[in-house]
This record gives sequence, structure tokens and C-alpha cells, in this order.
Amino acid sequence: QPSKVKSIDRRFRRYASDTAQKPFDKVLVANRGEIACRVFRTCQKLGIKTVAVYSEADQHSVHARMADEAVCIGPAPSTLSYLQIENVIDAIKKTGAQAVHPGYGFLSENQEFARRLAEEKVAFIGPGSKAIHAMGDKIESKRIAAEAKVNTIPGYDGVVEDAEAAVRIANDIGYPVMIKASAGGGGKGMRISYNDDQTREGFALARDEAKSSFNDDRLLLEKFIEEPRHIEIQILADNHGNTVYLNERECSIQRRNQKVIEEAPRLV
Repeated sequence: QPSKVKSIDRRFRRYASDTAQKPFDKVLVANRGEIACRVFRTCQKLGIKTVAVYSEADQHSVHARMADEAVCIGPAPSTLSYLQIENVIDAIKKTGAQAVHPGYGFLSENQEFARRLAEEKVAFIGPGSKAIHAMGDKIESKRIAAEAKVNTIPGYDGVVEDAEAAVRIANDIGYPVMIKASAGGGGKGMRISYNDDQTREGFALARDEAKSSFNDDRLLLEKFIEEPRHIEIQILADNHGNTVYLNERECSIQRRNQKVIEEAPRLV
């Protein structure tokens, strides 16, 4: 629908021309790749300056070249760069960014990151630290759901300490089970197990992946639901007391526990 796109572009131009209405003068995106580029494009339309952060391996990447400013935050491994909160905070101080957009993955659901930004009086374009703690941490969110008497998948909602504990818990739950990272999302840190050997192997793999993806290696175990329907309802809220829900979405078509396509309304 070209006419709709043109209308949106005109709206952006009007908004960008009125500097008094701009919420921020400069936004840092604590992410990389296409995720960061999308935010940069929107900021540019709004007349907002942009800051990229990059690892040494991403020095010549598109997102690092696309922003108005770019700051190196560490070596290639994400655990030493994109997941290093203080490195990102240093980049904010160097550039004078007034707000941070986390994209998704990395620090986007990290309660400590949101808390540190609040300490520095830098706006976090995302949920507050309390909301992240409640919903971004699967162990905590399952506890909250249970207290509210909401049905949850059967399983062990505490932290699974080691592989042998995982085997004992898996036998209590009954195979198959899902070994799942408590932090983050995007299908990272998840393994399905049908027996004790797979549980031992899956626990080690899931823990390593969770550590490298989210810098948090806590795992939980729950019953694996075969052939499920994945239905989501998204809720958006702002700082002014406005809350809306975006109806339901069918998210069952997945690859490696990552959604491939979402469809609304749901089919059944």
C-alpha cells in the first residue's frame, strides 16, 4: 500500500521538523545488525541523532557505519562486548546519549541493565526493571502466574543446579522434558530431552548457550508439550497510565524454537 507508506513518511517529516516535540536528541542502540539498523532508520526520520555500539569483529558492519556515532565496546565474543553493561554505560557517557533502545536479545530483558540506566538518568526504551524481573525471568514469571492461580506447564520452577539434579527432576516430571534458560528468549538455551543421557547432554549445551547469549546460565525444567499451539497476546503500556492489548496472534509455526511467522487473528 504505497499511499499508506507515503502518509507515514509525511507524518515522520512533520514530527522531525518540530524540534520541541522530539522526545530525545540522541539515542544509543545497544544491539547490532538489522535490529539496530531499523531503529536508526526511524530515528533518522524523526531527526534524532544515533549512536551504534560494536564489537571489534563488527567494526566495519553496516550498523556501525549507519549511525551518526559509533563506539567499540569490546572484543568479538558477545559476553565481552554486547552483554557487558558497564561497557555500554561508558559508551552512553562518551556520546551523551539520552536514551537507549535495546532491540531484542542481548540486554533487552536484563533487569540490571534497566536499573543501571535509571541510575544514570538515561531513558530505557522498553519495560521498567520491575516488569523485566516479573516477565523477562521465566522462573519468576511462572511463580507469579502460580500465585495468581493461572495454569502453567508442569515442571520445576527453581534453578536446576547441575546435570544430575536435572536427571532427577526430569524423572519426577516424566519424559519428554524441555530444558529451558530462565533468561532471554529467541529459542536460545533450549533443549528437548527424551531420556537421562539426553538430559545430561542437553543441560550442558543449554547452559553454555544461555551463558553466551544472555550472560545468565540459570536453567529450569518443564514438561515438553508435543504438537502445541502457541498463542500470544501482547500488551503495551506507557508511563502515562495508558494500556492496550493487541489481540491474539498465532505463533505456532516455528523453527528451532523461534517463530517463523505470526498470524492474527488465530486460525482456531
